[in-house]
Amino acid sequence: MEHRARKRFGQNFLTDPNIIRKIVDAIAPRDGDTVVEIGPGLGALTEPLLARLPRLHVVEIDRDLIARLKTAHPPEQLVIHEGDALAFDFSTLGAGLKVVGNLPYNISTPLLFHLAAFAEQVREMTFMLQKEVVMRMVAEPGSHDYGRLSVMLQYRFSMLRLFDVPPGAFRPAPKVTSAIVRMVPKPTEALTARDPDLLGAIVTAAFGQRRKTLRNTLKGLLPEAEIEAVGIDPGLRGEKLTLDQFVALANRAASLPRA
Repeated sequence: MEHRARKRFGQNFLTDPNIIRKIVDAIAPRDGDTVVEIGPGLGALTEPLLARLPRLHVVEIDRDLIARLKTAHPPEQLVIHEGDALAFDFSTLGAGLKVVGNLPYNISTPLLFHLAAFAEQVREMTFMLQKEVVMRMVAEPGSHDYGRLSVMLQYRFSMLRLFDVPPGAFRPAPKVTSAIVRMVPKPTEALTARDPDLLGAIVTAAFGQRRKTLRNTLKGLLPEAEIEAVGIDPGLRGEKLTLDQFVALANRAASLPRA
């Protein structure tokens, strides 16, 4: 029986064999790897991954697809974690994870932030996302795409856009182009923010009103004089600051006495 893609799960199923092969080659699964696939769908990536691995973990929310997967593969070969990837505890799978998948467009940004919380357990992640999202992830300061997603993910990961995937590679075809991105967690010593939550608050505030300058957007977090104290012009907008400058602001804020 044919499975109909469900809009509420953001389902678009990859069908192009050349693109599938290219993605699996980019993932480069090897015996001994702990690989977890988010949203296996109809198994476009699942089948070729299993051809190279003795065991694969998958996280799937669609009950019909779960039933198909259980019928097609024994549990010792395909470990199915039933439920929402946004709520899944990836730390239960151990360390050195390779996380892969065609991420649902409708939850891609919150899912990326959820996955960032498990960066210590991850070796690398390879995802297909809407190209627009990938461009925001890898954007540089001063560009139109640069924003909160760029800064917060670049703080935790080294990222590389690998290649684009046209709409015709899917069924049903989405209205947008997709792209493959690789994310590798940075070593602990590279994470120099004294208070990561404070860094997140400053970045969120700086991009909350993009047309306003730092002296206005950071008013409740860092006085103008303290922005100047780290060598940053309070008249700049958040989109002009580098990752290192955001970290410097956060560390300055962390050093101030709390009210």
